[in-house]
This record gives sequence, C-alpha cells and structure tokens, in this order.
Amino acid sequence: MATLFTRIINGEIPCYKIAENNLFIAFLDILPVAKGHTLVVPKKEIDYIFDLPNEELQALNLFAKEVARKIQAVVPCKKIGISVIGLEVPHAHMHLIPINQIHDMNFEKERLTFTPEEYTELAAEISNA
Repeated sequence: MATLFTRIINGEIPCYKIAENNLFIAFLDILPVAKGHTLVVPKKEIDYIFDLPNEELQALNLFAKEVARKIQAVVPCKKIGISVIGLEVPHAHMHLIPINQIHDMNFEKERLTFTPEEYTELAAEISNA
C-alpha cells in the first residue's frame, strides 16, 4: 500500500506545495511546530533516509537547502532547523523548521493551526521567494 507521502506525490491527496523537481517534493506540514514548517520528501518510496542511494541523498540535501533559503526569505527566523525522525510515516523525509531557539524544534509542543487560505498564501509566498 502506498504511503501517505506517495499518495501526495501522486496527486491523490492535496498539499500546500513549496517546490518540486523530478526527484523530490517539498510541502507545508499541516500540523506544524512553527510557521513555515516544511516537509522535504523524495519521490522514491524508501522508508529509511539512509537507504537512499548516495547520489539521491546528496541531491535531497541540496534540494532542501534551496527550500530552506526560500522559507527563510519569507518567515522571520534565525535559522532553518533540520530534523529527520522517520517514525511517523514510513517514507524518508526531512523537516525544515524556522527556529529562533532550540525548543522551537520540540515536536511534543502544541502544534499550530492555520486556515486553508493561510496555508495557500504561505505556500505561494515561499514558492515564489
């Protein structure tokens, strides 16, 4: 059965897309820990990020770097933090999270909520940055 992320990649489930190329997609997390929290996902369905071929892992990081710069251009923050947990969806992915303090990356804190219009506007702003 296809993962949630594969279903998003295939267009079966909508997302607030930030960027996409032939190998990867980036979209806003719908349960973000911070405004601009973005998921970067390889289109190839592989569970563990370190099982990606070396070239694809390298390309994933370069793609994430481009996305992080776009997020930082729109969302005021000191840095974009990276987290790779890999337990919540069995499909390799990384979290890009705007941060000002270390606790901004705490996944146990209450998640933010935005309206569909706010997500759409933010995704467009980041995508066009």
